[in-house]
Amino acid sequence: MTGPKAYLIYSSSVAAGAQSGIEECKYQFAWDRWNCPERALQLSTHSSLRSANRETAFVHAISSAGVMYTLTRNCSLGDFDNCGCDDSRNGQRGGHGWLWGGCSDNVGFGEAISKQFVDALETGQDARAAMNLHNNEAGRKAVKGTMQRTCKCHGVSGSCTTQTCWLQLPEFREVGNYLKEKYHRALKVDLLRGAGNSAASKGAIAETFSSISRKELVHLEDSPDYCLENRTLGLPGTEGRECLKKGKNLSKWEKRSCKRLCGECGLAVEERKAEMVSSCNCKFHWCCAVKCEQCRKTVTKYFCVKKGGQRGRSESAGSRRKNLRLRKKH
Repeated sequence: MTGPKAYLIYSSSVAAGAQSGIEECKYQFAWDRWNCPERALQLSTHSSLRSANRETAFVHAISSAGVMYTLTRNCSLGDFDNCGCDDSRNGQRGGHGWLWGGCSDNVGFGEAISKQFVDALETGQDARAAMNLHNNEAGRKAVKGTMQRTCKCHGVSGSCTTQTCWLQLPEFREVGNYLKEKYHRALKVDLLRGAGNSAASKGAIAETFSSISRKELVHLEDSPDYCLENRTLGLPGTEGRECLKKGKNLSKWEKRSCKRLCGECGLAVEERKAEMVSSCNCKFHWCCAVKCEQCRKTVTKYFCVKKGGQRGRSESAGSRRKNLRLRKKH
């Protein structure tokens, strides 16, 4: 289905999917130097994202994935009259001891509608447009690649002689984790110079991108130094950013955030204490009120700040590590 009717039916799901992609981007990069700022989250045309680096690649992939994921999920929930389970393989042998059956999430539907909406935003025909379309496709491949097989046993007294299996969407966080790994291994394509809109250039661009797996993220430019503020590019730098040093269940990446955001950017780590007030010891009183006490708790947070009288970016990495210090705010 295409045209105005398709827009009316699917537009709310497309918008919700794009929003879920934005939220996942912010989660995945919360403790990175580039933390998915609002300015990076524009997909209306390929020119609105002026950079063609690996961060742009991730934004396109996670947005495309979010749209496809939401359309597929809403199809399974019965939100669309023209969509239902994917039973195209039901009854076929899937592997030793199991058959396809049940109600698989219809990723084919989500993929087709997502491509119709998201790829239509790309109006260019140069290398940057090819990069964006490639990363859109990588996002859709990520959804398909993280689908999970669920099975049900059949047999006398629960013997599980055979199994019926179907495919289900994972939590979207799994898709985000998958694409974050792809981001770290993104491939740089050296096509920006001289890759214009001539027939020869278009042919060279198409040939180059067709040789790269559609599961991989690609970029054309190196990333800027996200440690530093760059108003032209809309980059705030890492000064003033919060980082993590202590806490339960922190990942290694989170535990190293102060080093990554502050120390390696020539900044010091400042410790700040704050008092938090919250409701606690709540009790229900008949009838009908809940009364709570006000509990106060002192929390410690850490922030990246300039070193006193120093220009840390000119220091060696070893010197920066040596001079990293904590300062308590009184």
